[in-house]
Amino acid sequence: MPTSARLLVVDDEDAILEFVSYNLRKEGYTVICARDGDEALSLADAEPFDLVVLDIMLPGTDGFEVCRRLRAKSDVPVLFLSARDTELDKVVGLELGADDYLAKPFGIRELQARVKALLRRSAGAGGTAPDVEGERFEAAGIVLDESSHEVTHDGEVIELTPREFELLACLMRHRGKVLSRDQLLRQAWGWEIVVETKTVDTHIKRLRDKLEAAGVDPDVVETVRGYGYRLDG
Repeated sequence: MPTSARLLVVDDEDAILEFVSYNLRKEGYTVICARDGDEALSLADAEPFDLVVLDIMLPGTDGFEVCRRLRAKSDVPVLFLSARDTELDKVVGLELGADDYLAKPFGIRELQARVKALLRRSAGAGGTAPDVEGERFEAAGIVLDESSHEVTHDGEVIELTPREFELLACLMRHRGKVLSRDQLLRQAWGWEIVVETKTVDTHIKRLRDKLEAAGVDPDVVETVRGYGYRLDG
């Protein structure tokens, strides 16, 4: 993962913008700053970034909407950095496609570590699960094809977010084996710092809902109390 990665940092507080950008530049990154959502979207349209550090409460277009529009066009990693620290805010952010969520106030070392982990994951070097191009899994009538990034059931496509797809792929790869929440965070998503295992529970629920809507028994993703999850079938 090159340290010359281009980062977009978006925050309307000058003190935070300067603090974050200064410390990320010290790590060798190229950092571009934006003070509102519209400026961030304009910069992202003009040139690609390797990662976006994004506040939620922005003047004009807020961070949630910025994330939604970014995700509609690319898979650029998005790290929310916000004083809004409720479970609902985190769930909304993750559902919009954000990759991580760090609450203010925060430690600069934690921010630097999360940025590094997201960039490594985006470059394809994160996690411990094998990433085999063209690998195909089948279980409980579900077919998951990694090369086409497609999941089907009875010939019908099941629309999943990138995080849901990675989670299901990990469960299918280790079919019949119980995986802890920490293991899923690391192996499915490449997270090296585990601080919010509820993130897994949120995505498991959403995944089950989509499987059930497609005619799959949601209990194919089994909860193993006190430990984690297992895919049967």
